[in-house]
Amino acid sequence: MTQMEAPRIDSSRIAEVSHGLDRSEVESRERVFSVRDLSVAYHGNVALENVELVEIRRRIGMVFQKPNPFPKSIYDNIAFGPRVLGMKGSLDERVEQALHQAALWDEVKDRLKDGALGLSGGQQQRLCIARALAVEPDVILMDEPASALDPISTTRIEDLMHELKRDYTIVIVTHNMQQAARVADMTAFFSVDVEEDGSGRRGILVEYDATTKIFTTPSDKRTEDYVTGRFG
Repeated sequence: MTQMEAPRIDSSRIAEVSHGLDRSEVESRERVFSVRDLSVAYHGNVALENVELVEIRRRIGMVFQKPNPFPKSIYDNIAFGPRVLGMKGSLDERVEQALHQAALWDEVKDRLKDGALGLSGGQQQRLCIARALAVEPDVILMDEPASALDPISTTRIEDLMHELKRDYTIVIVTHNMQQAARVADMTAFFSVDVEEDGSGRRGILVEYDATTKIFTTPSDKRTEDYVTGRFG
């Protein structure tokens, strides 16, 4: 991914394991890529260059660390995006399909008009996934989607990732190496370079490869040290 064409990712999951990057740096990943001469390609275009941002936001969904349903009904949470975008077709069918995809339909089909904030934490996170799916994205970005959930809810989210990977490319940011090993097909390990004078830190992509290789025979000593617990 440095100075070369990015590898093609077709409906596979990538776990991004980050060491040493604080929240502000993760949120500023575009600047990190710029500093280190990395690029993110979407449909052949470098993200944020000559691309319509509204279309990018529609095609790349986002699920955050903490569930963030709107203070609306379950139905209106899912319908919000399609309504704003003026998407054609039956809204009822779109809502039902998204809830089926997120494995939530059977739990909420009889209370779609109830407030979304009354759902459990795990249900709220699956609702947020359904909300992202309702606008038919190509890619789903997940920022530690299970870190605020209990083990049972975490398992359900991970099982859902396995189902969704058939139709979507999913990129997950996680500090949980066990989760990355469980759910990802490909893994990218990010770390930090510290300036010699201590004046600043820069994010770097250390290694990107098949998950089994990253966790068993990594090519970079820094990756090996991290996955074996020598640091971090």
